[in-house]
Amino acid sequence: MDLDRMPLDWPGRESMRRIDCPPHQWCVLDKGTGPTVLLLHGAGGASHSWRNLVPLMVPHYRIVAPDLPGQGFTRAGQRRFSLDAMAEDMARLSAAEEWWPAVIIGHSAGAALALRLAEILPTPPRAVVGINAALGNFEGTAGWLFPLIAKILALNPFIPPIAARLFGVEDRVRKLIGATGSELDEAGLRQYVTLIGDHVHVDGTLSMMAQWRLDKLQRHLPAIDVPTLLIAAAGDGTVPARISREAAGRMPFGRYVEIPRLGHLAHEEDAAAVAAILLPWIAERLHPPG
Repeated sequence: MDLDRMPLDWPGRESMRRIDCPPHQWCVLDKGTGPTVLLLHGAGGASHSWRNLVPLMVPHYRIVAPDLPGQGFTRAGQRRFSLDAMAEDMARLSAAEEWWPAVIIGHSAGAALALRLAEILPTPPRAVVGINAALGNFEGTAGWLFPLIAKILALNPFIPPIAARLFGVEDRVRKLIGATGSELDEAGLRQYVTLIGDHVHVDGTLSMMAQWRLDKLQRHLPAIDVPTLLIAAAGDGTVPARISREAAGRMPFGRYVEIPRLGHLAHEEDAAAVAAILLPWIAERLHPPG
């Protein structure tokens, strides 16, 4: 999706900028001053998913929120959609822009990307936060069937346009969002209609699902020594809360907090509730008492 096709009311539009950093042409929201906090959205989303959380953070931090390659308004120059490839490309972008984030916050698949970045950045972040972190593989038959289906769909050039036409309408988007356990306002629904109705975004999402593998990251969890807060919503219909609970238990400095309501898009539904958990925790990591 071209940046010049961004709707006039797109969240954060006034703070978006295009960055050419091979192999991609990135679209990045860059707003605020202070320690840099990097926000990484999940598969199928874009930086717009942080629209309600950003205003609560910019009084304290510089917020940098890119659209991931092939999704939102970032143009993928190469089909580098695996976890390692995305982390490498994000690290390259961070170095080129001299961001060196103090904190990385990721939602869903973005949390896996945040943890992988914490492993490879020359200057590791001082804290990582995962919101409904997708840190587990699909289970049972779905473990091999879902990635196979995603790979087939991603390799067929006719599928993304068809999927965009079929699912990029309000009623179907409403059902898709509802299946995650979340309820969004009308503006939020319209933004997902815009994304899902764009075949390039759909292709990028399917390609990411096809290439995504978490086995190596799962093995590395006990060695990741960056303080990590994993927030999970009990009503998440996409990633069970136990995934975050179990992952936090395997990390040397992992902490788990469960929200007793909300769904997979918790930070979009009730940003204040999520911020009330993560902001004090981040402040303690960056400015420890004494």
